[in-house]
This record gives sequence, structure tokens and C-alpha cells, in this order.
Amino acid sequence: MQSVASAIRDALLTGDPRTKCFATRDVARRWRQGSLAFSFDASMPDEPARPKHPELLPPNKMPKRGKFGSERARIALWHSLAHIEFVAIDLALDIAGRFGGEMGEEFVSDFLSVAADEAMHFALLARKLESLGSHYGALPAHGGLWEAAHETRHDVAARLAVVPMVLEARGLDVTPATLERVKAVGDEHGARILARILDDEIRHVGFGTKHFLRVVADSGESPESAWKSLVRKHFRGPVKPPFNDSARLAAGLSRDFYEDIAV
Repeated sequence: MQSVASAIRDALLTGDPRTKCFATRDVARRWRQGSLAFSFDASMPDEPARPKHPELLPPNKMPKRGKFGSERARIALWHSLAHIEFVAIDLALDIAGRFGGEMGEEFVSDFLSVAADEAMHFALLARKLESLGSHYGALPAHGGLWEAAHETRHDVAARLAVVPMVLEARGLDVTPATLERVKAVGDEHGARILARILDDEIRHVGFGTKHFLRVVADSGESPESAWKSLVRKHFRGPVKPPFNDSARLAAGLSRDFYEDIAV
């Protein structure tokens, strides 16, 4: 029987977006069905495989999208969202494969379900781009999204603090405004995609918070204090408002975590 770590590694080393989505959903299905062994006999790669396109650029080199109502800006928005979800597939796979041995089967189950969700989100967004006459890879994309994973590769508490509880939580904050902009231009199909992603991301942040609380439970430090310390050490950017407090709270993130660290 193949190990879950080996199957995850294979998916991480799959560069083609469509094939990666199929591979990710297959890993999650096989794990759910009990056909992968709870064994961590394969190490995770330092970098996942990437397709030749999109070209990855530093944040300060990314082209401006322009006014949202234009076709160019709409394509740029959906392309940016597709890229975020594509990288999110790898982030979820990596945390399951890198830390699953120490964290246990529930941890693996939670984050493989996240990976399958992210693959589904990417597929929806890729089809959205195609409906607009474009495709994933047609534009440059943010090249720094994997940095948080690399920075926290040796510490599961830091990974949970930064990736689900900062980066994904930021998605809870910005998606509602994006959804309203999409609705305002009459794109109900796009609005439904974003509503689905928002609902799923609340659950994803909730998984991160649940396992973070478990990791720090025996440290003698409050979860809020431990989270702030790890974010200050490992996250290269501001934790900035406005915050979607209700969605964050639904995911287990009260204002006690982030209010006095916000910039």
C-alpha cells in the first residue's frame, strides 16, 4: 500500500495545473477510503513543481489591474484569484505531508480535505477565465506566495499561525468586498464562485485554528500570545484591517488574537 506521504509528494511534484487538481483530489479520495497508509516515508520537496506559465514576479513588479469594470481588469482579477488557489493547493498538501506524522490522522484528513477544496476552487476559477477568453498562465502572477511555507517548514505551530490564521484569514476579510464588486457589474456566476470559496475558507481557517490551539495547549502560554509571537517572527508583512470579524469568529479567531497586532 502506498504511503500518504508518498502520494502527497507525487501531487506536489505535479506541475501541470489540471493534472495537479486531479492528483490532489485523488490523494484526498484514497486517504478517505483508507487505501493510503498512515506512513511518512517520503520527504516533502522544498519547492512544489510549477507550470512554465504564469511568469512569477515580485509583488512590486506586478502590473496594475486598472478599473474593475474593464475586461482587462476583470480578467486580471480572476487570474490573480486562480493563482492564489493554485498555490493554496500546494500549501494544504505540504502541511499534511510535512507535519502529518507528528500531528496525526485527523490533521491529515483535515488538510487533505482543504487541498481537495482548493483544487476545486482553482478549477472553477480556471473555467471562469476561459469563459472570458483567457486562461491561467496568460498573465504574470505573484511570486511570493510560497515564502510563508518555506519560512515555517520546520515548525508546525508557525505554519498554522501564518498560513491558515493569517494568509487564509485575510481572504475572509477581502472576499466579501470583491464579491460585491463582481455583483455590481452583473456577474452573478462569478459571485456564486466567490460565495462558495468564502464559505469553504471559513472552514479552512477553522481547521488551522483548531490544530494551533492543540499544539500550543501544553506550552503554558496563552494561544493569543503564542500566535502573536510566531506571526511577528515568521510573517513578512502587516496584519492589516479591515477585518471580517464575524467570519473570523466563526473560524475560531476572536479579536483577542489580532486586534493589537494589526497595522
